Amino acid sequence: MTRDEAMPFLTTGTRTGKLATISADGSPHVAPIWFVHDDGDLVFNTWHTSVKAKNLTSHPRASLVVDLEEPPYAFVIVRGTVSLTDDLDELRHLATSIGARYMGAVPAEEFGARNGVEGELLARLHMDKVVAHGDVSA
Repeated sequence: MTRDEAMPFLTTGTRTGKLATISADGSPHVAPIWFVHDDGDLVFNTWHTSVKAKNLTSHPRASLVVDLEEPPYAFVIVRGTVSLTDDLDELRHLATSIGARYMGAVPAEEFGARNGVEGELLARLHMDKVVAHGDVSA
């Protein structure tokens, strides 16, 4: 699967991403996330005291895997740097987009309002490297 083929795989449907970050002691931490694609980045939100936020503040490198867990099986791995912002307008807009992707249009506004608040952070994973394999079981 090419990088161009990986984008629809990443952005279609409601596949959850598994985000790996680096803890202060150097150990890995993996957490599931909801995300959207925006302006070339994969974007998610997180509370400022979460393990993800603390790790990304200290070590802004991350890896995200998204997979198809049924035949023919497929996966995309994205590696890159993450930038964090607390811009409430951007945060609320993109949190609403995330809510729409995973929960539908009606609850999206509520999700955006709940997550577009002070203390929440917007994280942008800049896609430095993409590895993608489709039809793994073939």
